[in-house]
Amino acid sequence: MWDIISAIATIPILPFIIVFIGYEIFIKDRKRAIRMAMDVSTIFFILNVGALFNQLFHIGFGIYGILLVMIIGAGLLGNIHYRKSGNIPWKRIVRVIWRVTFFIMVLLYLILNIYVLLKLAFTV
Repeated sequence: MWDIISAIATIPILPFIIVFIGYEIFIKDRKRAIRMAMDVSTIFFILNVGALFNQLFHIGFGIYGILLVMIIGAGLLGNIHYRKSGNIPWKRIVRVIWRVTFFIMVLLYLILNIYVLLKLAFTV
């Protein structure tokens, strides 16, 4: 059981695939399945990128830095929307920040893993 949980935690693509396939089978709506898989696997990408950042650069604020950037982004987006319309739609802002975080974390996950592989390949 713990082997499955640790594999899911270290390979954040697995929760995305599992949720996507499961949601696609039961709901039969591809667009909603992709969104749900993104929402669920974002937390795994955040944890994994934070851990990779901590391990590679020997700094202990990886996850906290990611959360800080997310909070600052939500504040900036809320400020822009408030100046534009006079109200703050928190649900919409959180959803936008969460989905943007997914794409940034996937990109950082790929970049950091390529960096680790190259570092291992060229150190003897």
